[in-house]
Amino acid sequence: MFNATQVKALQQTSLLWLTNADYVVTEHNVEELRNILRFHEHRYYVQNNPLITDGEYDVIYKKLKSFEGENPALITTNSPTQRVGTALIKNFAKVQHLVPMLSLDNSFTAEDLLDFDRKIKELSCLGVIEYCVEPKFDGASISLVYENDMLVRGITRGDGEVGDDITANIKQIKSIPLSANFSKNNIEQIEIRGEVLMNKNSFQNYNALLGEEGIAPLANPRNAAAGTLRMKNPLEVGKRKLEAFLYSVSYFTLKNADKLSPFNTQYASIDFLDRLGFKVSELNKETCTINGIDNVITHINQFETKRDALPYEIDGMVIKVNDLALQEKLGMTSHHPRWAIAYKFKARQATSKLLGVEYQVGRTGAVTPVAKIAPAQVGGVTVTSISIHNEDYIKEKDLKIGDAILIERSGDVIPQIVKVLAELRTGKEVDIPFPTRCPVCADALARPEGEAVWRCVNINCEAQVLERMMHFVSKDAMDIRSLGEANVRKFFALGIIKDVPSIYRLKANDFKNVEGFGAKSVENLLAAIEASKLQPLHRLIYGLGIRYVGENTAKTLVRAINSIFDLATKTEDDLKMMDDVGVKVANSIVAFFKNEDNIALLQQLQNLGLQMQSLKNETVASGGLVGLTFLFTGTLAKLKRNDAEATAEAKGGKLLSGVSSKLNYLVVGTDAGSKLEKAKKIPTIKIISEDEFIGMMDKT
Repeated sequence: MFNATQVKALQQTSLLWLTNADYVVTEHNVEELRNILRFHEHRYYVQNNPLITDGEYDVIYKKLKSFEGENPALITTNSPTQRVGTALIKNFAKVQHLVPMLSLDNSFTAEDLLDFDRKIKELSCLGVIEYCVEPKFDGASISLVYENDMLVRGITRGDGEVGDDITANIKQIKSIPLSANFSKNNIEQIEIRGEVLMNKNSFQNYNALLGEEGIAPLANPRNAAAGTLRMKNPLEVGKRKLEAFLYSVSYFTLKNADKLSPFNTQYASIDFLDRLGFKVSELNKETCTINGIDNVITHINQFETKRDALPYEIDGMVIKVNDLALQEKLGMTSHHPRWAIAYKFKARQATSKLLGVEYQVGRTGAVTPVAKIAPAQVGGVTVTSISIHNEDYIKEKDLKIGDAILIERSGDVIPQIVKVLAELRTGKEVDIPFPTRCPVCADALARPEGEAVWRCVNINCEAQVLERMMHFVSKDAMDIRSLGEANVRKFFALGIIKDVPSIYRLKANDFKNVEGFGAKSVENLLAAIEASKLQPLHRLIYGLGIRYVGENTAKTLVRAINSIFDLATKTEDDLKMMDDVGVKVANSIVAFFKNEDNIALLQQLQNLGLQMQSLKNETVASGGLVGLTFLFTGTLAKLKRNDAEATAEAKGGKLLSGVSSKLNYLVVGTDAGSKLEKAKKIPTIKIISEDEFIGMMDKT
């Protein structure tokens, strides 16, 4: 959805919105703010890889919400404030919720809660309101459907209307009953809402296991839970010891309509689930009924001081009108119920000391500084390392070794340095010396014009070689499924592989002393490596990790050549004539193929039997869409993105990775972002809906 350049730019702009008081929302920059929020929602909900904390996101979100509240005429239908959720990774069948799974409005202060209570009183014409107050679990939302006492479906939240069918994975969570005696209570069908999470102890044990296997630890329990629910192997789900807390009955039908409902309040519905064997937060303690908003505020303030004692993470409290009939009367807006609100706890912060800085080298040579700090307990986790992004970030924060710093884990995500406590400086602090040479291979670093990142340009740098190998074997590249990231790291450390060509020289005898690799495992791995030699050329080009060359650009290049070595003869002007190739991409490709080491690498791979030629089925010679270019943005309701792209290609169309004057059609789904806004500014681009695209396919 976002390429590397966009990620960098959006993250930098996010920091400006968070740290620069001069950044005020106006009619002219409000769309920029919306796009920043869409970007971070995508990182959080789709990639499970957030770049900012929940607290930082909330700061930006409240700026937008406040501006739109004062300027309702400027609200757009695709604003992040106007929708429930965001798209999920499409690995599972889509299922519609029996009742929309709406998000809750957020509050952060006692004044917000008092205002919420005032609105309830005005709408209900009542005096003191009885509320049900519950923990706000920090996990992954789910919906469970039972019919005739049997669990028939487990669904993710999705976009609030439609979610992913994860029934097989849900059944691996032992706290969820496979059956419950609803019929005894006159219920035929019921939909229950809840949260799947990994408790603190299970999370720590699982991260310890990952560490033993040489795999990077997970950032937080919430990401661990969300990622687990999307795993394709249910048996692996069972190993992660997830829990599910149920907190709401959203829908039910009665067998005998003449009989009364088994409950008429929110609290009674939770008690009802508890009695049927479901896991719920402890009644009369963690979940309780309270009369009056003042007493609710007192309870929340007391509960916040006890959150660390809980065995699982929470990031706030949920306040609901207890009377279900009153809930029905109050109703809902288009994206949240009027009878409930979430109160977010204050960000987790702690002070520490910046002891030093280490530098990590990525696949493209990017050098990332990592702050090593005095151990600090933040939200029940000991923090000792924090990414400080790049040289500009260090200067912007005015960081010095020896500084006292304020760190934060808002929402229990990856920690950030909030600020330097400059008033505590003693004069002994020293500037952070950004290296001029690679910390791994000692070659000189370079900072390309217009970029914030310093890079090691030595392609033989060990750190880059390792990262490139992991990219090369990944799913969208050569797809060597038995050789994942953990095994690449292990084999590299053991000296079994040293670069990409060495992967194709592996023999069974190389694994005789490798723990966990018996004869069958070795046989499967070698078979997968051999099969990858037949992968089409565009996968190889993408797997090489050429900067700015994604999957679609790789396909574009393949259409213009007969052999991969033809790219060595292309000039920047030749390349810029191709669809989807701009100045930066052309420069990167030319630089790659001018490098003698890269040509030598390709010659080795050719000698090892990899597919270096453009196959006929990679170049579409005919079809109703020949000569037309397409780009998809937003969430498609009827087609999977991959299927839609494949259909366009099968009929002769070409896919682009970005908006430019070379684009003919932008196909827009829901929650479309910056691509749509950019396309509106280029009159030659035709912006069409998914239905219009399907109509084009039917006619060609």
